[in-house]
Amino acid sequence: MNFFLDNRQYLPYILQNGIKRDKMGNFLLGSYTVRLDKSGRIKIPEKFRLVLEEEYGKEIFITSLTDESVQVYPLPVWEELSGVSEEAALHLQPTVRKFMLRVNRKGSQIRIDSKGRILISQTLREKAKLEDEVEVIGLSNHLEIWNKYTLDGTLEEKPLTNEDFEKIAELMPRGKPK
Repeated sequence: MNFFLDNRQYLPYILQNGIKRDKMGNFLLGSYTVRLDKSGRIKIPEKFRLVLEEEYGKEIFITSLTDESVQVYPLPVWEELSGVSEEAALHLQPTVRKFMLRVNRKGSQIRIDSKGRILISQTLREKAKLEDEVEVIGLSNHLEIWNKYTLDGTLEEKPLTNEDFEKIAELMPRGKPK
């Protein structure tokens, strides 16, 4: 029995552009500092862009849920999260309607351009205080864009507690991926 031949599924593979990713590499994980250009665009870090385009396509929904950061959802993820479907009537529930009004008023559906950039509206940039350099953070199936100082302050003011770790342990799946 040859370990490497029998366990090929665990070996990394190489994409066409030469970037190595393992089979679990289809998540948006990590953090990158990027520059906001004069037009309000950012270039999505290449590792994030590859996952977005390969797994979900170029259509995204960009919004802010809390005004302290900007969320970038692949359109299929946003549609599932927001309950958009032919059968769904979630928008008729008052709390869901309020949520949808908030995120859609500030949000917009856009396409990643040929250079891997997205435009963040002036309203979203102002609310999240995005200027010059910003942090782009992968949160598994979507991205968040933060003002670096706001993010540092938030993490400092709200550190993880033992209770948080216990709750996380309850929510996280255990064992190896299937």
